[in-house]
Order: sequence, then structure tokens, then C-alpha cells
Amino acid sequence: MIDDAPSWGAALALWRFSPVVDLLLALATVGYLLLVRRCGSGAGPGWPWPRTAAFLVAVAALVVALDGPVAAFSDVLFWVHMVQHLMLIMVAPVLLVWAQPWRLVHTAGGPRARAAVDRVVGSRVARWLTAPLLGLGLYAAVVILTHLTGFQQISATQPPIRAVELVLYLVSGYLLFLPLAGSEMSPWSPPHLLRFVLLALSMGVDTLTGVVLMLTPRPLASAYAAAHPGWGPSALADQEVAGAIMWFGGDVLMLVLMIAIAVRWGRARDQDQGFGTWIEGVRHRTLLGTAATDVDHVDDDESALRAYNEALAALHARTSGDKGDRP
Repeated sequence: MIDDAPSWGAALALWRFSPVVDLLLALATVGYLLLVRRCGSGAGPGWPWPRTAAFLVAVAALVVALDGPVAAFSDVLFWVHMVQHLMLIMVAPVLLVWAQPWRLVHTAGGPRARAAVDRVVGSRVARWLTAPLLGLGLYAAVVILTHLTGFQQISATQPPIRAVELVLYLVSGYLLFLPLAGSEMSPWSPPHLLRFVLLALSMGVDTLTGVVLMLTPRPLASAYAAAHPGWGPSALADQEVAGAIMWFGGDVLMLVLMIAIAVRWGRARDQDQGFGTWIEGVRHRTLLGTAATDVDHVDDDESALRAYNEALAALHARTSGDKGDRP
């Protein structure tokens, strides 16, 4: 153990400033606020303040997790690393989804920006990357493989690998929660029941990882034991606390999100209670190639109905032509 390791009272001395992280977060914040101001300068109702608040809190969470004492102590205490993990894979991504930056750019960014957002959201790559089942699989793989294998030992001793790990947390969390946690522009708009089930499965991943860490009788990453501060818990106790944070902390955060989804589910219109709207959206996208999230019912809009009939006529023509070519 390192007897002369810094105490919590010296945490501010370990505040780490990452110029690249600071610059990116500053630019993102300035850009978001400028677009919010542009929304408020028009004749419309303006940009809802809870979304702006969510964005600012998300930026604050990223600063704390990546550019402060949490980042510094995450290299010597496993439980602090777990706090950093939850901030990056759950707290910040959910807040970013609630902030709806894609919708803000689409609303206030002008014609070119709207066209660019439509192209991105409507692309096959975006639809593949944001598929709910893929997001769940990626989330599970990242959480389990970075904590229950030898990856933590490599990550704790190789700063570039640690940086990749932190990016994986943020990206995997965002891809999981983008179609599930709110109403941000996305190629997918799963029904509330499916969102609830996928979040419950994600909670199971957190529970499994936390319980295994708590029950493992030896430290999984000797690097934490080698760098362990003398004033902190023992290496094994440190790992047990990290597992408890992953289990209870992850489950509580996921449960809060599930409650929010359940409240929205209860307030939804009758036709949105089950799978009807989602199936209708799949039919719309399949027939008309539309990838927007707020899909109107094909049969309720005259132009959409016309396009729908044209698509059916073209399909009928192709089918008839194929039959005519057969001997």
C-alpha cells in the first residue's frame, strides 16, 4: 500500500484538466445555447427549458467524470472508477437524450441543417447502430467484459486503453438509451412495453456484474492493489464496494428511468399503449422509405395515402411482370 497517498482533502490538487475534453464540451455548450436562443427569437413557443437544463447537467456530469478528482481517483480506487462508469454509461447519456440536441439542430439550424439531420437519422447506418436489441447487446458486452475479465488490469495500467474504455461507456450508453429513454429524433420509436422490457434486461446486466464483483474472493485487477492508498479500504473491500455501487447504484438509476417510462406509458393515448403505433411506423418506413421518428399514420394523411397507393401499385406491377415472364 502507499501510505503517503493523497487524502480526500487533497482531491482538488488532483483536478485534471484535459484540453481536448474541455474544448469539445465548451464548443458543444456554446453551440447548444446559441441554437436555443435562435429558437426563442422566433414566433414559436421556444425551446423547452427542461431540455436545456438536461444538457447543462449532462455537461457538468461529463466534467466531473472526465476532468476532475473522480477521474484522478478512478486510477487508484476501483469504487471511484465504478462511480465514473455509472456517470458515463447512464447519467450523461440519459441526460443527453432528454436534451434532444438532434431535434434542436433540426428545429433551429436552418434548411441545410434540417436536411443534414434528416439524412443522418434516415440513413441505414443510423438505423443499424441505434437498433434497440443491438444497443442492449453492446451495453451488456461493454459492462461485463470490462469488469469481469482481465480488461481492468490492462485498462488501469495503460492510459490509452483507459481512454478507449471511457469512450465505450459513453457511446454504448447513448446508443442504448437513445431509442428508449425519451423522444429524441431517432430511426426507432419502440412501444413503451418494449422499452420497459429492454431496460429491465439492462438492469439485469448491472445486477449480474455487481454481484460477481462482490462475491469474487480475490482482487480482479492487481494494479488497483499496487496503487492502493493507505487511507482507503483494502483491495478486496474496494472491489466489493465497487460491486455494490454497480449493483445498487446501477439498479436505482435504471429503476428511476423505468418509472419515468411507466409514467409516460400511462399517459399515452390508447393507440400508443401497445404495439400498434410501432407496427404502423414499421409499415410506413418499409413502404415509403421514411425514417423520421414522428411518423404519421399512412391512412390518415392524404399525401401519405397517395404515396402508399403508388407504392402498392408499383409493387403490383412488378409482381404482375414477374408472373408474365414465367413460361
